[in-house]
Amino acid sequence: MTYDFKKEQKELYKPGKRPMVIDVPPLNYLTVQGQGDPNIAGGEYKNALELLYGVAYTIKMSKMGDYKIPGYFDFVVPPLEGFWWQPGLKEIDYQHKEKFNFISAIRLPDFVTPAVLEWAVRTATKKKQRDYSKVKFTSMNEGLCVQVLHVGAYDNEPATVEKLHEFIAQNNFHLDINDHRRHHEIYLSNPRRTKQDNLKTILRLPITK
Repeated sequence: MTYDFKKEQKELYKPGKRPMVIDVPPLNYLTVQGQGDPNIAGGEYKNALELLYGVAYTIKMSKMGDYKIPGYFDFVVPPLEGFWWQPGLKEIDYQHKEKFNFISAIRLPDFVTPAVLEWAVRTATKKKQRDYSKVKFTSMNEGLCVQVLHVGAYDNEPATVEKLHEFIAQNNFHLDINDHRRHHEIYLSNPRRTKQDNLKTILRLPITK
């Protein structure tokens, strides 16, 4: 049976429309870091997504080749995620997307090690004749966070983020944005196949007591 993280780990991928506290365990990701407005055609963000998916599917489809990854199990490629920040700001300013810094990420199954990733990058580079060296193996430990499901266009996220801020204040938590803990989004919908009003995105913010 193909393992689906969204179905097997619902606490991470199925929040409701009301904010909830979650303690996120350490997780490993494929990541690409970049800058700029994510909506610009041909920009760093679009390029990052192509690189991530190229390597993610190289790992998934390794089952069809000669290279056998120890502990491999078939899996649904997890949803795209993004860690976002802007220099000098604790909160996201959606009016100035050109100032975005981002880490685009796809979660990795536990059997993927840095050595396996090196193989996948070499394989994808050779097969697709494209440089995949920007794709990195990254371990993240988010810890205590508050999250909520946002339904609708990405540009309408500020209202949902405000709900998170209100929940944080009302429950005696503190927002804990820093160089290691970021504004985090998990994209459950494919924007090319889903109407903007129906897009589902998990919004997650790091907090401290």
